[in-house]
Amino acid sequence: MSRIAGTLDALRSQGRKALIPYVTVGDPFADATPQIMHGLVQGGADIIELGVPFSDPMADGPVIQKASERALARGIGMAQVLDAVRSFRRDDAKTPIVLMGYANPIERYDQRHGAGAFIAAAAEAGVDGVLVVDYPPEECEAFAAGLRAKGLDLIFLLAPTSTEARMREVGRLASGYVYYVSLKGVTGAGHLDTAGVAAMVPRIRAHVSVPVGVGFGIRDAATAQAVARVADAVVIGTRLVQVLEAEPRDNAARAGRDFMAGIRAALDAQEQGAHA
Repeated sequence: MSRIAGTLDALRSQGRKALIPYVTVGDPFADATPQIMHGLVQGGADIIELGVPFSDPMADGPVIQKASERALARGIGMAQVLDAVRSFRRDDAKTPIVLMGYANPIERYDQRHGAGAFIAAAAEAGVDGVLVVDYPPEECEAFAAGLRAKGLDLIFLLAPTSTEARMREVGRLASGYVYYVSLKGVTGAGHLDTAGVAAMVPRIRAHVSVPVGVGFGIRDAATAQAVARVADAVVIGTRLVQVLEAEPRDNAARAGRDFMAGIRAALDAQEQGAHA
């Protein structure tokens, strides 16, 4: 069982929902990502999604696009992303890490280091899962098999526009969890449609056996609670990136911890109330 599956199974047995923050590696400071990750765990994060900086992040809104641009300007590429994971792993062997990004940096890494080099390096560094925004299931069977061989999960996105056929295809290859994009558009955009999420998650579960996480549009405790009522995991990215970019270097990890702690407390209070 992967670290992701083990973590989600343990939370389910406790009647709790997973809290999954997203941060861009190298932002807001080139060398601060491992410390920020530790702060997020101290605040109650269960799994961490690390954004791999890319020059054309088509699914991301302006906040995360700018975070990617800042990281790229600091020289952050796939090698530095994997170094951040290794650094984090020196003190935390438990918290699952998912790399989230696009095909280009992965394929470029393999071009430079040899076929299969990315998967081997990710496994060696301590990565647990990979989410590639522009890898649809029908185009990444070999990639999925390579990840499985190293014990890594392949996580797919589903959207409000996803068809039943696409859900079945995702269900066939996905492991770890699937990430439901709660709104049409890019990260951080629009108003969270909680009724739409509540209607869509059961449809996804009809075709997908792994847990369902929901992200895009979750900004605070209230929206996190609304999503947690129907999903297995809550993913928060844009708002966290905004919190971190407003902080000085020495306070970034603490700010991430405190933001996570507020969301975690709200999720746990809701679960306790549901079982009272």
